[in-house]
Amino acid sequence: MNCALVTGGSRGIGRAICIKLAAMGYYVLINYKSNTDEANNTLELVKQAGANGETMQFDVADKQQVNDVLSAWLKANEDKVIEVLVNNAGVRDDSLMVWLKDEQWDKVINTSLNSFFYITRLVLEGMMMNRYGRIVNVVSLSGLKGLPGQTNYSAAKAGVIGATKALAQEVGRSGITVNAVAPGFIKTDMTEGLDEKELKRSIPVNRFGTPEEVASAVGFLASKGASYITGEVLSINGGLYS
Repeated sequence: MNCALVTGGSRGIGRAICIKLAAMGYYVLINYKSNTDEANNTLELVKQAGANGETMQFDVADKQQVNDVLSAWLKANEDKVIEVLVNNAGVRDDSLMVWLKDEQWDKVINTSLNSFFYITRLVLEGMMMNRYGRIVNVVSLSGLKGLPGQTNYSAAKAGVIGATKALAQEVGRSGITVNAVAPGFIKTDMTEGLDEKELKRSIPVNRFGTPEEVASAVGFLASKGASYITGEVLSINGGLYS
């Protein structure tokens, strides 16, 4: 059975990606940290899209939890193959650097950058044995352009961009592609506190994006049709920055 693992899959962009991959026929593994109700809602939407899946609870920032839960699943499900990995989980904790606390730096780096390493390393082995895989990392406009108040988040996402380009060169011969999508302002819980009316004036298409628009790009990069695209970062930002 061909599976897709989506980290941070319970809400927002992660949920839209789960639904998209379900529509593509994948058995979807929905990772989440704490909100079981929302994860179960995503699973229900995956089923409505015509596929099946399961929820998988662990904190992506905790190496021990990642190893315990994901390693156990891989051992117990040798009949299932993770063909697609979407490293989507991330967290913002904004502050100007002069006031940025150690724990704000650590939390954001651990959740976005270290988790990429912990999870991808575990999943990669199976992909290399099967000589096929699609890894898509959800980064950010912040990781390309840098945004004030987001030194931690920009650093984390820029780190994932560098890792994407390097890993793509390591595993290309094994039939594995590694790409990233960099959303700009997308309507989710993460952007709820932002002044959309003011910000959209700076966006050429004059609106925020939707999670489904990000998921559509992820679906393409996860498809067999994207097999000659690797090491790329696709901006999804309405023309705000390129």
